[in-house]
Amino acid sequence: MLQRYDERNADLRYWVNGTLRHRDEPGISPFDSVVQGGDAVWEGLRLYDGGIYGLGAHLARLRRSAVALGFAAIPGDGEIVAALTETLRANDMRDGVHVRLTLTRGVKVTSGMDPRLNRAGCTLIVLAEHKAPVYDTGGLTLVTSSVRRPGPDVLDPKIHHNNLLNSILAKMEANVAGADDALMLDARGFVAETNATHLFAVGGDTLVTPRAVACPEGITRDTVLRIAPYPVEVRDVTQVEMYTADEVFCTGTMGEIAGVTRIDGRPIGTGEVGPVTRKIAELYREHARANATSVI
Repeated sequence: MLQRYDERNADLRYWVNGTLRHRDEPGISPFDSVVQGGDAVWEGLRLYDGGIYGLGAHLARLRRSAVALGFAAIPGDGEIVAALTETLRANDMRDGVHVRLTLTRGVKVTSGMDPRLNRAGCTLIVLAEHKAPVYDTGGLTLVTSSVRRPGPDVLDPKIHHNNLLNSILAKMEANVAGADDALMLDARGFVAETNATHLFAVGGDTLVTPRAVACPEGITRDTVLRIAPYPVEVRDVTQVEMYTADEVFCTGTMGEIAGVTRIDGRPIGTGEVGPVTRKIAELYREHARANATSVI
């Protein structure tokens, strides 16, 4: 599974601290903390007919992450929404859009790790692209990665940070194996998530999802927990439970709800996207469109 380039994004403009720039125009200082050490937090947003689903929850998670990292002069929600709105209007975007919202610790006075070198406040970046949900609705294949997801004893997953090397290494293994994405385990050997999404297993009429002890608490995952018309268990989940589930699906803003039909070469259930997955996907799309917060 490789995302496709959309020609409508050829001349898009992105926002950096009050300035809109063409995609080919550099806008990030080499002294910025995101360049120096991946020292930034981010959110993925999806635009539905002029509205962002889960906007409040996304901004709250962004703020919690920035506070946890000790960022100074964090912009208010109103300032961030204004930047988002201006960016979408500049690109004439209203639907079928994914937004990457990034907040860095800011620009340093000289290269170095020490946050005391940051004296100008945060850098806010808004990148909006024409991008439909990225996963094939016909079903995804996963392969278990040797790369483990760290728990809070290493780096608390509640910090939604920009250092994604852990997930990138897992994705590389999936690419080599010819799979769409990687299934990642935590340090204890329980299922954590994929390299990019949360996971649910379906057994009979019950949904099961791993505890968020080695992965972020996802906005899409939380929505499924609230709207699913089935009993849901949140607990430790093993690989075998995934292999033997009737259905498996993954959740995330960029891909919404996508069925998983094969893990480590084993067909899941019938080997096709199942009825529960399709039902959850339909309910999620309806819920997201009906509950999006207008921004343009």
